[in-house]
Amino acid sequence: MAPDTDKETDAMNDITVPSARRRRGALLLLAAAATLMLSGCKGGDLVSYDLPAKSARYTFETETNGVKTVWQYSSAKATKDDTSTLSPCIGELVGSNQAACRPEPLIFLRYDFDLALDNTVKAGENHEVTVVGYYQERLTDLPNVTSLKAETTFDGGRTWHSVSTKANGKNTFTTTIKNPRREQATGGVGLRISATDSRGNTVKQTIPTAYTLR
Repeated sequence: MAPDTDKETDAMNDITVPSARRRRGALLLLAAAATLMLSGCKGGDLVSYDLPAKSARYTFETETNGVKTVWQYSSAKATKDDTSTLSPCIGELVGSNQAACRPEPLIFLRYDFDLALDNTVKAGENHEVTVVGYYQERLTDLPNVTSLKAETTFDGGRTWHSVSTKANGKNTFTTTIKNPRREQATGGVGLRISATDSRGNTVKQTIPTAYTLR
């Protein structure tokens, strides 16, 4: 994860944390997971940050291979009770920091684009995409993803169109996209997803090309 594309911001006091190395104990993220899976990667970078002890609302942004993700979430000081007995803090792994840590309640998104064998979708027809919200395994007392909105673009992000979505199980939603003719989306179909959970945490993820048409 490139340092210049990741930033953590205290939305209440406009404090920017410019470096991924500052975090010692309070936050444990797999920030790359949501975007790496889109390119077929099976792992992610373990990133840690140091946040102020006070309770506040934060914004965390990443961009990988053109896929931009913006999280907004609330966080307070970590305690020893927040540290999983099954997974140590990153400070313990490097042997220099015994501070309490925990993963933050970031909503990650998993997609089933239902692609054909050639990784395309048929033009001119309705097409369903399934989106699943999930959290890091180390996070206890998980929230529920309560709403999800979807938008599509056929011109590389210059214009966006709202599309219908419906709940389809716990943290699972289906969005139905009316694909245009192939010549109307020569660069493929882009997707922008906005989700909110039961604690007011949000995620917005923009995929410039979710799939191409045949």
